Amino acid sequence: MNIRIGNGYDIHRLVAGRPLIIGGQLLEHPAGLGLDGHSDADVLVHAIMDALLGALSLGDIGKYFPPDDPKWKGANSLELLKQVHSLVTAKGWQVGNIDAVIIAERPKLKPHIEAMAAAIANQLCLSADQVGVKATTNEKLGPEGREEGISCHAVALLVRL
Repeated sequence: MNIRIGNGYDIHRLVAGRPLIIGGQLLEHPAGLGLDGHSDADVLVHAIMDALLGALSLGDIGKYFPPDDPKWKGANSLELLKQVHSLVTAKGWQVGNIDAVIIAERPKLKPHIEAMAAAIANQLCLSADQVGVKATTNEKLGPEGREEGISCHAVALLVRL
């Protein structure tokens, strides 16, 4: 088979005292909240990494960057994405495209979508039109709707080199 598809998902709790980083962009939440996690808790990048790893049946990001390993404390997820991309290319594959949707009530993400996509494209050596990033609310339903957390779903298409 010359193509593979992978699906990724991530969710992190919103808490006080943490930065809010999504797609490598430092954002401001109106309530001063950020995402809790061992690394920078970038839900968008984490979902993309899981999609890439899943497409090749390589496990998930916890296998490569365990949350109990102090080495990854506060890690920049874009740098972790670069390492995952190296695994993908070492197996003889390249990224065809990425499509992701972030679910958050606040902050408004639309002004940051282009920068998020560009940062991800840069790490994966892709053109801007190969990375789709969208944002939606959860209409005040569930943990995202109650602003307990932010989640992301991502799909990655891989093509054999």
